[in-house]
Amino acid sequence: MANQEIFDKLTNAIVTQDIAGCAKLTQEALDAGISPLDIITKGLSPGMKIIGDKFEAAEVFLPQIMMSGKAMSSAMEILTPELEKTRVEGEEGTGLAITFVAEGDIHDIGHRLVTTMLGANGFDILDLGVDVLNETVIEEAAKRKGQKIILVGSALMTTSMLGQKDLMDRLREENLRDSVKCMFGGAPVSDKWIDEIGADATAENAAEAAKVALNIMK
Repeated sequence: MANQEIFDKLTNAIVTQDIAGCAKLTQEALDAGISPLDIITKGLSPGMKIIGDKFEAAEVFLPQIMMSGKAMSSAMEILTPELEKTRVEGEEGTGLAITFVAEGDIHDIGHRLVTTMLGANGFDILDLGVDVLNETVIEEAAKRKGQKIILVGSALMTTSMLGQKDLMDRLREENLRDSVKCMFGGAPVSDKWIDEIGADATAENAAEAAKVALNIMK
């Protein structure tokens, strides 16, 4: 089977919530010598984008999103150990990534993928999970003031995205803004939004997020 055919089938498995098929195809891709990163960026991530776009257009709903998430998890259970084998030991002081999904949002497919990719690229990880209060993020950052920290938050909905602005305001109020880098992602997040709220960066996908995070932490 050609690589592109495998990628297309992986994408379809995510979109159709085929949990067992996604795991089987992921293993087949590895056995065919395809790198974990290519499996993610060329097979799984496009499926995540399609299902996310369908959710925004109200063509699918939360149960379908959750099942696509399970399909993604079945693939990541296989890929994560492979990513760990190629883990890049960052330069001294690469930093701590505090990852989270915004308050009121439980869509964690992209969040889990970004967290995995950050870990595979040398970051220490503190994963706060989903539906996280800004107060919790502030508290965790304050505990570690003086360390090299990047806050990595995601939001799939416009309503939860608004909390990113509040978080940036709170960081400034608490005199923490200069001690942390801030990267946000999710379907509604744009470069314009990042500039508007005074954050540092966004990224199109998980692989790019890891590269951007490494760059802004230098």
